[in-house]
Amino acid sequence: MLKKKIAALMLGTAVAATGIGAACGIGFAGEESASASVAATAAEADGKVAVETADLESTDIPDFSYANVADLAEASMPSIVAITNKSVQEVQSYFRGQTFQYESESAGSGIIVGKNEEELLICTNNHVVEDAEEITVSFIDETSAKATLKGMDPDNDLAVVAVEMSEIGEETLDAIRVAQMGSSDDLRVGEQVVAIGNALGYGQSVTTGILSAKDREITVWDGYSELTYSDLLQTDAAINPGNSGGALFNMEGELVGINSAKASESGVEGMGYAIPISKAEPILQELMTKETRTLVDEDQIGYIGISGESVPSQVTLMYGIPEGIYVEMVGSGSPAEQAGLAEGDIITAFDGVSVKSMRDLQKRLQYYSAGETVEMTVQSSAGGAYTEETLEITLGLRSDYE
Repeated sequence: MLKKKIAALMLGTAVAATGIGAACGIGFAGEESASASVAATAAEADGKVAVETADLESTDIPDFSYANVADLAEASMPSIVAITNKSVQEVQSYFRGQTFQYESESAGSGIIVGKNEEELLICTNNHVVEDAEEITVSFIDETSAKATLKGMDPDNDLAVVAVEMSEIGEETLDAIRVAQMGSSDDLRVGEQVVAIGNALGYGQSVTTGILSAKDREITVWDGYSELTYSDLLQTDAAINPGNSGGALFNMEGELVGINSAKASESGVEGMGYAIPISKAEPILQELMTKETRTLVDEDQIGYIGISGESVPSQVTLMYGIPEGIYVEMVGSGSPAEQAGLAEGDIITAFDGVSVKSMRDLQKRLQYYSAGETVEMTVQSSAGGAYTEETLEITLGLRSDYE
């Protein structure tokens, strides 16, 4: 029944994004407070790492407003990094229905927000690092280091990547610093702000403007589906491709937003959007305690043994069905069946990260090896009404079930 509802709704729904959605398409594009990072304290838990207050800084942040943008930029740029993402894309050929893969490279920005004993922690947008086969971070002194994914929150377009401290030279450690956190709640419309990031992949650049509005909502198209983000800051400081994941500062040199998208539709000027730091900070605190993961060799990627399809948000609104992955089939003897997953259930999260499509789930599985046991959040249809359950699933090896 659900499949019929989804199919009927999708046939009657235009898949093209709204004008601003197309324009904002993701993938384009005191002394104590001075040294405070996002996560000064984080209690240790299973599979998590405590995050310390960072003491990396080359410049003291004075407790007053900067007289000009140049002084602010000089003090703040050491906390900004350029991010290069190399990924492998699969493309459908027009001939004979074949597919082929090609390596692509994209540029974005990041902000140094903390460290633990072994890692330097950098926040960015999720869309900057998703699907990454290789992530490279470049610092203010133009040195570079490899980074790995620490945690991600696709719903809020946030991610944290980690660079091993052993890979960073002493001179670079002296040159970089942790961004000073501010409060986006205290921002006033019309207040001057400064954006710093890796615009167009050229390296760090600085733009300035005002805070145009607060609590904005935009809908973007990521190439697969529409995504809606709310509570955003709007600014007329130039936000260009490559600025994603970069910083929006107030004139005190405090981080008040993470630049995320822009409106670039014909005739539109000066409409950039940033995730407010007051919303991002608790999410980043959680992401920074996650276990750092790297991509697993293809023949060792964990296997679940299901087929499914997305539950569109329209179906959720019309029928009250939870948004996530509707399980169409559970393989006999598969890890999913052994964990108690059943046809008709809806998977909403995998290891604490929300999933809304089989593509989301497949992307997450790339970081998990066969044999690992992972928690999966499921809306169970048993008994008629949907109820939330947490299942523990031990991932299998695909070759064992073929």
